Amino acid sequence: MLKHVEVPVPSPKKDEVLIKVETASINPIDWKLQDGVARPFLPRKFPHIPGTDVAGEVVQVGSEVQSFKVGENVVAVLGNGGALAEYAVANEGSTVSRPPEVSAREAAALPIAGLAAHQSLTQLAGIKLDGTGPEVNVLVTAASGGVGQYAVQLLKLANAHITATCGARNIDLVRSLGADEVLD
Repeated sequence: MLKHVEVPVPSPKKDEVLIKVETASINPIDWKLQDGVARPFLPRKFPHIPGTDVAGEVVQVGSEVQSFKVGENVVAVLGNGGALAEYAVANEGSTVSRPPEVSAREAAALPIAGLAAHQSLTQLAGIKLDGTGPEVNVLVTAASGGVGQYAVQLLKLANAHITATCGARNIDLVRSLGADEVLD
């Protein structure tokens, strides 16, 4: 059960940044944790603040943080949750700067879905996203979903031939992302 409560602002450790949360997104890990589906694999200590994908402004940095300054807009993946609070702490290595042309809303949707697409393509399938690898034909199922949208765009960078599946209402969207063929 979710409950709205006041909690103290967390303090960043030496290798963490404190982020004033502008936007957080809910990804499958978050809802599976909340629903109890992942309980055997990812036990939580209570009280627990859910949310792993976050975008906001750095308001404090740990003593050893080199990559970020107070006032910088960032996006981060939070290993222990906390994105659904006003302030969250993130490890420096799990945080990246957010370019001004990317809204906080867009950025908060990136971490888990983007990482899942990137790791699936590069580590599992061995695809070189810089276009230097062999020409490949790839089928992306559920291409209008979070991971699928990132997969199509990353595969376009790899000069892959992309066949994608999605519902009829999303065909134009998936085509606009770079799919060569789209099947309903």
